[in-house]
Amino acid sequence: MTDDWYSHVDGEIVPAEEATVNVRDRGFAYGDAAFETLRAYGGEVFAWDAHADRLEQTCETLGFAEAIPPREDLRERIEETLAANDLADAYVKLSITRGVQPGKLTPEPRVDPTIVVTVSELPRGGVDGTPVHDGPATVVTVDRRRVPDAAIPADAKTHNYLNGILARLDLRRGGEGADSGPADEPTADEALLLDEGGSLTEGATSNLFFVADGVLHTPSTDLPILPGVTRSIVLELARTEGLPVEEGFYRPERLRSADEAFLTNTTWEVRPVETIDGEAVGGGPITELLGRLYDRRVERTCY
Repeated sequence: MTDDWYSHVDGEIVPAEEATVNVRDRGFAYGDAAFETLRAYGGEVFAWDAHADRLEQTCETLGFAEAIPPREDLRERIEETLAANDLADAYVKLSITRGVQPGKLTPEPRVDPTIVVTVSELPRGGVDGTPVHDGPATVVTVDRRRVPDAAIPADAKTHNYLNGILARLDLRRGGEGADSGPADEPTADEALLLDEGGSLTEGATSNLFFVADGVLHTPSTDLPILPGVTRSIVLELARTEGLPVEEGFYRPERLRSADEAFLTNTTWEVRPVETIDGEAVGGGPITELLGRLYDRRVERTCY
């Protein structure tokens, strides 16, 4: 990566220290914005169409989909940002806000979106690649509940990530029964949230899978979860491989007694889980198989 890195702001490549948005931008003022986290492997954006589909759906939910540029334009902005930073393997964040409007809650009908692309270097992925994470994850179930779909649609990936932020902060207070006061460091790598009925949903920034009696399980999208792009790819790979798959409603105790467990997201890819609420779970043959298949998909698609 170059010594001085660059961002893409409203159609222009600018030095990072000059990359700013207006203080009246609704993405800053209200979290009124959509975003996608992506990975580039070998200069190629992985699973672009799936990410673009979800981005467009989020903008549709927010009511300004007709104002955003075509996906080809957005992809070109990402490619320009990667090139400006001389990056082939990278973390990419693409944000689209409703733009600058008067300081009132009700949005104006006319939308001039603010579009920002930021990137940072990541290790090479694919076959024989280097994981971004430091090893298997420790996971703690927190008292914080996932926001119901009826309040905020879970499939909308917006700038308002307060639910996940508070869940991660709960890790500093010990997860379950998080009233013991703040700590300097989180007690685990990921916070796992339940819905109001006590069913497992997802991590603060990840989707959850576990294996029990040879069956791959993951919480259903009928629950308030963000249907992750990596989640969808893993489900596709599992079904193609002939693995039995079940999407359902599960209590935490079902997870704690699982044979294997892992988390998925764009940056972690397939990350084994070491412990759940202090109880050993670990990866295993199905986790390892799906990790290898995912690496091969990346290798075949991007390198």
